[in-house]
Amino acid sequence: MDNNTGLRRIQGAGLCLAVREHSPAGEGKQHVVLVHGYPDQQDMWDLAVGELDHDELHLVTYDVRGAGASDVPPRTADYRTELLVEDLVAVVQATVPDGDRFHLVGHDWGSVQLWDVVAAERADQRLRGRVASFTSISGPSLDHAAMLSRNHQGRRLRTLNQSLHSWYIYAFHIPVVPELLWSLAGPVTGRSGANHFGTELSRNARNGLGLYRANILRRMRHPGALRTDVPVQVVHPNSDRFLSEVMLEGLDDACSDVSIVKVDAGHWFPRSHPAEVARLIAGHVRLHSS
Repeated sequence: MDNNTGLRRIQGAGLCLAVREHSPAGEGKQHVVLVHGYPDQQDMWDLAVGELDHDELHLVTYDVRGAGASDVPPRTADYRTELLVEDLVAVVQATVPDGDRFHLVGHDWGSVQLWDVVAAERADQRLRGRVASFTSISGPSLDHAAMLSRNHQGRRLRTLNQSLHSWYIYAFHIPVVPELLWSLAGPVTGRSGANHFGTELSRNARNGLGLYRANILRRMRHPGALRTDVPVQVVHPNSDRFLSEVMLEGLDDACSDVSIVKVDAGHWFPRSHPAEVARLIAGHVRLHSS
């Protein structure tokens, strides 16, 4: 344990992850694991975590591979979603007592990878019956995104609009150029008082390009079928610059228990409206506590 930061290093899938337990586990507490997205690190959750009841909830965050204080994978292939799922399992095994159920919360790429976790819940004995609920904020299932991109009937203009929202994904696949731009712009942006990213932005952004390069084209070409019985709460900010409402279509076919909450906010809703995020998380957790 690092006494200065409260970070604990645990072994993930072939590398070490930096994990923080914001409140201790205890009898009767609900376990909640929150996973950040790109190009953030786990402190993105600090404001929302501060609004949650630490006496009622055991709250866990961690830096995903390549971000913050976690190890950086040596290869692009090491950012595959399958390994991100293994990382989540490792964090749960290190922080949640055996057999206890837990709740998942994800933002952006944190949500993207957690969709794979809930999709694997029925088949993976380490997860089966243990995922009590999932709150997804501004991060779609890649399998669901692939389905929407292939099934244009009745939504052609809406999927075209989403493609325009996703312009940066294509740019991130260009060799060298995104790394160079983040190296130049990251330090300036990270020091700006107008954002929450901090001085680690440039490093996190360059490393995290592997998330896009290892997964997007591969998963779009060879998608699975999203099916889950985990209760899912999808939070969609109406002013999200990166995701349009078409990503919400058809979720009731993939999820047996899904609720959609639309909020007047932008993509970084957990930072701009932490009290509202905490209210939504706590409400969903209470509704599905056992």
